[in-house]
Order: sequence, then C-alpha cells, then structure tokens
Amino acid sequence: MPTTPQTTATPAITATTRQPSGPPECRPHRLRWHAASAVAGFIATVMTANALTATFGLIPVGFGLTATAGTIAAGLTLLARDAVHHLAGRATVAACIAAGALLSAGLAGPRLALASATAFALSEVADLLVYQRLIRRGWITAAVASNTVAAPVDSVVFLGLAGFPIWASLPGQVWIKTAAVAVPLAVVVAVPLAVVVAVRALLRHRVRPRRS
Repeated sequence: MPTTPQTTATPAITATTRQPSGPPECRPHRLRWHAASAVAGFIATVMTANALTATFGLIPVGFGLTATAGTIAAGLTLLARDAVHHLAGRATVAACIAAGALLSAGLAGPRLALASATAFALSEVADLLVYQRLIRRGWITAAVASNTVAAPVDSVVFLGLAGFPIWASLPGQVWIKTAAVAVPLAVVVAVPLAVVVAVRALLRHRVRPRRS
C-alpha cells in the first residue's frame, strides 16, 4: 500500500527565536553590564552638558557659529539614549531623563535642569517615532535617522526654555550635535572594517607561496 512520505518539520521562527537587530549583540551574561554602562553614560553626559553650559554659556564652534558649551556632550547623550532604549527599554530612558535632571539641578541650577529634561523628553518622542520604524534595518541606520530628527527638536526646546537666543544658536547646535553623533558611529563602522582588511591582508601574505 502507498506510504505517505515523511517530512522533517522545521521549527517555526517566532518572536522569541528571532534575534533583535541593533548594536553588536552581547552574550546573555554581559547584557546587564552593557545596559548599565549605557545608563551611566546617558546620565553622565546629561550632567556634563548642563554643567558646561551653566559655566561657559555660548561659545564659538567654527564657521562663525555659536552653541552652548555643553552641546558636544548633549550630542553624545543622543547616542547614549538610543543605546539605553535598545538595551533597557523606554521606561529606563524616562528614568534616566528624570535622574539626569535631578542631578543636574545641583550643578547647573533648576532652570537649565528643567529645560534639559523637557527637551530630552520631547525629543525622545520624536526619536521614538523614527527609531521604532527603522530598527529592523539596523541600529546604526535607526540611530542616525532618529537623531537627525530629534536633535533639532532637542535644541529648539532647550534653547527656548533656558533663555538662549534660539535662531542665533540653532545652526551651531545642530552642527555640533551632528558631528558628535556621526564621528562615534563612523568609528564603530570603520574600526572593525579596518581590522578585517588588515587580517585578510596578513593571511594572504602568509599563505602566498614563496618563489624559489
């Protein structure tokens, strides 16, 4: 009698088996360490940005532009925020914004702390709308696109609430934040690529047959 050919069932890909896209994946026992590092970096850069701005105010940043002294640190904060978002979730981002504001109040005063917290909260909404849509295309793509949208929002809100001239300072703010985001991401891409190229060149040199 005919027999039904047996087929080997392949396991279905579920949400629990699919690996999330994002920064280089960590082993499970190192995930908490990376998340804690991102949280610490986020809060530290927020405090640094507010302290520098409170101390030095507006400074020249080249090309005839000016920006608040803490803008570079604020640009790094945008990257740290995306890392916290990816590794620990939105609730942790909100907690970091609150913690950064409270700690900044003693260093930079309540006005700058409130302006910083409000700007980060509103820019987080803009960042989230873009980041969530693009994260499947890779963490770098999502981070660049979301920060391109979030940085101007953050700058306009912060400058207005902190009492700095918005339109006179906005071009410099955007320029410095763009550089602060682009340079670290370029390093993340370029360094591993350079290592791969160097290793391949070394291997080709070693396996190349010697001429007699």
